[in-house]
Amino acid sequence: MSAPAPTIEDAIQAALATVDDPEIRRPITELGMVKGFTVAGSGVKVELLLTVAGCPLRDKLTNDITAAVTAIPGITTVEIDFGVMTEEQRKSLQATLRGGGESAEPVIPFAQPGSKTRVYAVASGKGGVGKSSVTVNLAAALAKRGLSVGVVDADIYGHSVPRMLGVEGRPTRVEDMIMPPQSHGVKVISIGMFTSGNAAVVWRGPMLHRALQQFLADVFWGDLDVLLLDLPPGTGDVAISLAQLLPNAEILVVTTPQMAAAEVAERAGAIVQQTHQRLVGVVENMSWLELPDGTRMEVFGAGGGQTVADSLTKTVGASVPLLGQIPLDTRVREAGDAGTPVVLADPESPAATALDAVADRLAIRRESLVGKPLGLLVNARK
Repeated sequence: MSAPAPTIEDAIQAALATVDDPEIRRPITELGMVKGFTVAGSGVKVELLLTVAGCPLRDKLTNDITAAVTAIPGITTVEIDFGVMTEEQRKSLQATLRGGGESAEPVIPFAQPGSKTRVYAVASGKGGVGKSSVTVNLAAALAKRGLSVGVVDADIYGHSVPRMLGVEGRPTRVEDMIMPPQSHGVKVISIGMFTSGNAAVVWRGPMLHRALQQFLADVFWGDLDVLLLDLPPGTGDVAISLAQLLPNAEILVVTTPQMAAAEVAERAGAIVQQTHQRLVGVVENMSWLELPDGTRMEVFGAGGGQTVADSLTKTVGASVPLLGQIPLDTRVREAGDAGTPVVLADPESPAATALDAVADRLAIRRESLVGKPLGLLVNARK
């Protein structure tokens, strides 16, 4: 007996299932956002429930739903009637996203056994070495390779990641869950999204710890391949909190070539002796300036990055490679000010090429098997 022919309602339901919520990146039908729909001739009216009344991506939902439904033969018009989820519906959505029941508590997914997310904490001994520029460009470069990437701007006092990634929107809240804005395929959260204007953040250690904890547990990141954290300079409260909250995070040290910066960078990397984290490598930024005649001017000296890598290798007793040297290039600054990382804005530039090479090394790093079950079965002897 043959299966019954699909109806127009079946086709509409299937079309709606292809539309993802722009923030959550999952089908709107799966999230309980489609309250229902009616068909009248060649027109369809869809009743859609938004998580919040002022959903910033309402227009994108309208366009995506219209495109999906009008692709059905015989359907020419789509009307969307927007409503808002009730508190109970939002709580149900929150529980669904967290993968638990109604009472599911927020946890840090990247700290759970079996997490596949590679966590890189980008650190420096002092400010002004271009740590944030390196972070956003690595994030954009990894996202460009098709990976799912998130960035936590953990530099609470000196937050600059949103500007460098061109993030203008604010997070959307679903009950006590936060949906991070996205730009260039990268999900981003920063304290700058919760302050008024360019207001200073004047907090002590416990508040810094709580902010980092909320960024990691209360934000819905989805299934990330890579999470990067832009740490404040030095080895203060945030670095200590990171070790407590994400002991599996790997430290990436950024320095400039001069010895004064290199010595301080060594201290930032050596914190792993106390936190028992892994050093993934060193990036030397502003290594040289390429002149019009093809020669190089070593504005900040030379050799600092390799010195840091060699010193940290001896300190931790394991290989700490120099992952790359990034030339001094005004296009990095210009692209950051414009909100489009140089690896996207000018991918053929020397700095972008060097940053892409570092991203390649991070993307193909083999996953450690330490502490993970191998799934081996042992047969008992008879």
